[in-house]
Parts: sequence; C-alpha cells; structure tokens
Amino acid sequence: MIPGFVPPQTPLLVLLRSALDHNLATMQSRCDKAGVRLRAHGKTHKCSTLGRLQVAGGAVGLCAQSVGEAEAFVKGGLRDVLVTAPHPDWGSARLAELAKGGARIGATVDDARQIERLGAAARAAGVTLDCVIDIDPGTHRTGAHRSQVVALAALAAATEGLNYAGVQAYAGHLQHMDDIGARRAADDAVTASLARVVEQLRQAGLAPGVVTGGGTGTHAWDLDSGVFTEIQAGSYAVMDVEYEVCGGPEGGWPFQQALFVVASVVSTNHKSHVTIDAGFKAFSSDGPPARIAAGAADGSLWRPMGDEHGMIIHPSGLPALKSGDFINAVDALDADPAAPWPQDAPKPGGFVWLQPGHCDPTINLYDALHVVSDDGAIERWEVDARRSSRAGVRSRAGEE
Repeated sequence: MIPGFVPPQTPLLVLLRSALDHNLATMQSRCDKAGVRLRAHGKTHKCSTLGRLQVAGGAVGLCAQSVGEAEAFVKGGLRDVLVTAPHPDWGSARLAELAKGGARIGATVDDARQIERLGAAARAAGVTLDCVIDIDPGTHRTGAHRSQVVALAALAAATEGLNYAGVQAYAGHLQHMDDIGARRAADDAVTASLARVVEQLRQAGLAPGVVTGGGTGTHAWDLDSGVFTEIQAGSYAVMDVEYEVCGGPEGGWPFQQALFVVASVVSTNHKSHVTIDAGFKAFSSDGPPARIAAGAADGSLWRPMGDEHGMIIHPSGLPALKSGDFINAVDALDADPAAPWPQDAPKPGGFVWLQPGHCDPTINLYDALHVVSDDGAIERWEVDARRSSRAGVRSRAGEE
C-alpha cells in the first residue's frame, strides 16, 4: 500500500511495482540457478506489457491459454508464445497466421486429429509450428494418457509443417493443496511418472527438447526435479489469497503480494459495517473471499452485497454476520444505545485496499492494471489479452 495514494477512480485494480519487480526477479533467479528456462504463464495477467517485462528479465517466452491470448501477446510484441491447452478447430489456421509474422508459435495437442489439423494449417500458411504433446498428469482436464505419448510424438515428428518440440505436464490440481506434505508427495509422483515417459521417448528416438510444466505452488520441487526444462509459473508475479492460504512449497513464500483492488467507502450508516463500491463485479467468486489489506480495522472482513457493492464488516459486527438473520441483527445493533459506533471503522470517502481471492479471473474483470510506484506515480497497462480476438466475426450491420 502506498501512503497518501489517491486512486483516480474506484474500484481500481492496482499493481505495486516494487512488489512486482521483486517477484519477477526472484522467480527468474530461481530458474537461472536451477538451469531451467522460465516460460511465464500469461493467463494470469493477460497483459503484454507485463509479459514483455518478464521476457526482458530473462524468460524465454510466454504461455497463453487460448488462441485469443496468443494473438494479443504477439500483437503486443511477444515473439515466442506457447498455447498450453488444446485449441478448437478454428484456432489452427489463426496460430499459423501468427507464425507468418515471424513469431515462434507453439501449440499443445493431446490426440492425433489435432496433430493432423495443426500440420495442415501450418503447411497451408507456409510456416512451421512447434508441437508439444500434452500429458494428463491426473487433472483429467486435457492431456493424453502416458501410454499414448510415444505414438503421438512420432506422428508429430513425421508431420510436415510441425516441429515436434517436446511434452507438457501441468499438474494444476496440485497447486493449491493446503497440506504441503501431501502436495509434495503428489508432485513427486507426477514428476516420477513424467520422467518415465521422457525415458520412453528417448528410447524411441524421440527425446523431447522441451519438458514444460510446473506452477507457482510446486515451483521449488519442479525446479529441483531434473525433469523439467521449462517452468510455466504465472501467479508468482502478483499472488493472491488462495496462494497465501495454501502456503509455498517451502512453507513461506518468497513472493510478495503485488495485486490489490482499491475501493471507496460510499455509505456508513450502520454500526456493524460500511459499504464500498466493490462487489461481485470487482472480484472473481471462484476462490476465497477478498482479504482486507489496509484501510479498515484489524479483523474486519469483506463480503459481497451485490453486483456493485461490498461490505467491510467491523469485528464488532461479526456476530451480526454470523447470526443467520443479518438484516434484523444489524437493525438491533443500530438501535442498541449501549453499542458504540466503532471509531476505527473506515470513514466516508476513505479507501480500502483488498487482496483478490483468485488473481487470474479477477484481473480478467478489468481493462487495465494501474501500476503504482513507491512515490505514487501511476502507469496504466492494458489487460489486452482478456478478450479473444474477433477476427472474422461480423455483426448484423456488417461491422468488424
């Protein structure tokens, strides 16, 4: 938090530059020490400016989760992008089109049809695309079973227009496990299985040049494993409540909280809580609730009160929140002359800083990150990859 910082509007998505710089340097240093490339995952921030900063700091390139993100990143100056999820049929031609501009474009695949389709698109465009075989590490979202990997790698290597680049195994289901010991054991099992697949590929004459995967919640073990050649961590750059709650692979986190939403106090008519202008539309709702970082009494909680509004409930108002009949409990507290108005509650016109529960989808709600330096100076970095490209889509009026 920056003392005296006055946001130009609220709710405002704020990125503290000093914390961001610390996080980027820390992860890059860890990767460099381990001799493992960092391919930072852009799905976290969806911001080409931040992606360029990561590459300038040593990252080999960026990951994208979708074709639209890849298009935005290339347009934003990123020259090495890997799409880390199998893409729809319409996406192959668009990825090939990106490569025509000289960017190195890679795509993950998990079945033969995808390989054939990607190769056909590459040949039609006169380009070569990197092809990475996606292995299911137990998430059961995407990825081929390990028994299919050698055959898929052989097909990719034999397909004109494709460069069989290697394999991917991203264990997303492990990243937020609260029990660090259980997380370590599960990650070790995934890594050991991956090592066996890599050995099978080597014996088949298909040694992968790239073994990519890993994430913020398992990064330390992944770097030490000797299996990965690339790490795809993303959330380390900004952090959130979800990662703070589960803890780092070494217990504490070497990364700092960099991402906040700053909200304004808009109503102070109740003893139990004040109302701010940050509700469901300001935070993703798939993770833990946003956590108050500054601007309210210790022990205060944020809870949504609708699309545009949230409450900052004072510790003395928590019994009302937990009563099961919040409205009547607030009425009773307001009417009780023995219950004082909290003097340390946020004041009208004040600002509250909140830490998002889940960074990726919260950033996706905003058009820009407002990057604040320690002296209060602000830069606006567009979240330019939050929407997929509308190439080829026309409205009824015939407009692009």
